[in-house]
Amino acid sequence: MINASGDSLADFSIALDVESAVKRAKELIEVGCVGIDLGAAGSTQFASRVEVEEEWDRLNGKIQAIAELGVELSVDTWKPEIMARALEAGANFMNASDGMQNPEMVEIAVSSRVPVVLPFLSGEDPKSLEFVTGDPIEVIVRWFEKSLDELDKKGLNRDQLILDPGTGFGPANWDWEDRFKYQERVYSNLDQLKIFDLPVYVALPWKFEDGRKHLLEILLEVGFDYGRTHLPQRILEIKNELESR
Repeated sequence: MINASGDSLADFSIALDVESAVKRAKELIEVGCVGIDLGAAGSTQFASRVEVEEEWDRLNGKIQAIAELGVELSVDTWKPEIMARALEAGANFMNASDGMQNPEMVEIAVSSRVPVVLPFLSGEDPKSLEFVTGDPIEVIVRWFEKSLDELDKKGLNRDQLILDPGTGFGPANWDWEDRFKYQERVYSNLDQLKIFDLPVYVALPWKFEDGRKHLLEILLEVGFDYGRTHLPQRILEIKNELESR
């Protein structure tokens, strides 16, 4: 993960110029990452809003330079204007943080035919998620059932999709104790997403205190197809620790 925005809470992943973005990309690749996710507008409640041109200015140049490294490159945005430009500049994955709610984003996915990360989104705005009531994994499964059906009708090839339970977004404004319980429930039952027969993508913890390491261990035991991480080397260390027990 590389952040082209200064809003990131993981400040060590921030790269505000092309040179530092390429440097970090090479570091991530060297420790085993098979792809890079690049974002320029934070999706948390702590990040500031940016207009289209400002977001693009943060990405322009970085996309082209990282694409030259020959790895899979996704751009994380909920703006279709940004996604279209990113694919033209060399990105080859869509990380559609709008949950594919915008018809223009769907059109881009249909025409480009690139893989698409589809995150669960309980509200229309990824920065102000509504509270999920009831069993979260049941809510997530129902949301994907409905969303996949709608995307099928719009002509999107289902094989392009990669499902993200959306835990990297929030829930916004929850105390950590509540967030922990929410994520523990989702991660412990992540295999329920296998009913869709599509790859699963998870935003992995980059902090490991207050039960976060426990959450990571659950994910490593349950299994997933794609993991987005700021600290790949530490993730691998914890994976090896878990396997050696």
